[in-house]
Amino acid sequence: MRVIGLMSGTSYDAIEAAAADLTLDGDTLHLSPLGHLSVPYPDDLRSLIAATLPPAATTTAAVCALDTGIGQAFAGAAERALRDLCDGTADLVVSHGQTLHHWVEDGTVRGTLQLGRPAWIAEATGLPVVSDLRSRDVAAGGQGAPLVGLTDALLLRALPGTPAALNLGGIANITVLAAGADPLAFDTGPANALLDAAVHHFTGGAAACDEDGRRAAAGRTSPELLRALLADPYYRRPAPKSTGKEHFHLPYLHRALDALSGPRPGADDVLATLTRLTAITVADACRAHRVTELVVSGGGTRNPELMRRLGEELPGVPLHPSDDLGLPSDAKEALAFAVLGFLTVHGLPGTLPSGTGARHASLLGSITPGRSPLRLPEPATRAPHRLRVTRPAHPTSRTEHDETQQPART
Repeated sequence: MRVIGLMSGTSYDAIEAAAADLTLDGDTLHLSPLGHLSVPYPDDLRSLIAATLPPAATTTAAVCALDTGIGQAFAGAAERALRDLCDGTADLVVSHGQTLHHWVEDGTVRGTLQLGRPAWIAEATGLPVVSDLRSRDVAAGGQGAPLVGLTDALLLRALPGTPAALNLGGIANITVLAAGADPLAFDTGPANALLDAAVHHFTGGAAACDEDGRRAAAGRTSPELLRALLADPYYRRPAPKSTGKEHFHLPYLHRALDALSGPRPGADDVLATLTRLTAITVADACRAHRVTELVVSGGGTRNPELMRRLGEELPGVPLHPSDDLGLPSDAKEALAFAVLGFLTVHGLPGTLPSGTGARHASLLGSITPGRSPLRLPEPATRAPHRLRVTRPAHPTSRTEHDETQQPART
């Protein structure tokens, strides 16, 4: 089955579209990537997302406009993927949508909201669409995140020791696979979320990120600010756990800065401190679970300073990009959601209760039919135990943007 996966993370700067041929053979899921595209959001839509995200107040009119605008943007990305990655032929689109709110109270997820109406994708491509993949796990008592844990666990089974997969998006999440134990997956805390918010603030909106980590590299860690940030109770909560920009946002950083007893650190020192915060909290999670090898993906891998700090915090633990295992770092989450949609239409659950805390594993998502009558494959009788990636001879990778837009990152 040829599947297109669509994903936009908590950095909400671009839609990642990835395509793959997927086949289930016994307990092995075979995945052959066909390439990926990164399609930046239009500036006005990205601005509306930024103005609507917590802790901002909003209106139902804004939410409706976002649901349509994001759906149309995802439809455009799907059309391009169908044309440029799949030669016009695919069987399914899987859309994560854009998370606008992840409702957590005292460690319990009460609800999660991803916008981007799938009808626009089905109308544009003519293909059936699996969407709203998180809600069923939440209804079963789970965190609804991180859902990449299942794909990570299937991939990590090829590695010895206690390997882990780390994604550095707006929020950092990790999947740990220890011998003789159920896979564990959870959000460790912020990766790019606070960094991006701080850069946008310090530059008056002129920059969206600390490109190549240059400003953090020029700064020095503020011990007092770092202590204040590390005092957040979230880091001491046991897994399963999840978080988002509802918690880690610019006013959160301002409160920490306002509480300092001494002089405020300069902008570059704040960025250096936030970079170290991510490295420490990820490393603490790895040490707690005795991780022996770390497979890294996401936009944070393109920040040399963050990767350097992470390496310093984890001496003796090899760090590898997911590309080394055949999954492009920029496309890994989109491919992971393609896998989840593939499992859904084959009647297989897409969650790890040990990773999300749900009462049981669930079939994920809702299905929007395409132009033709909806015909699902015969239900599979056996869930996959491992993922085998076939490296394509000529993968396609593109970032599409006009001269007024920044290159995409997630």
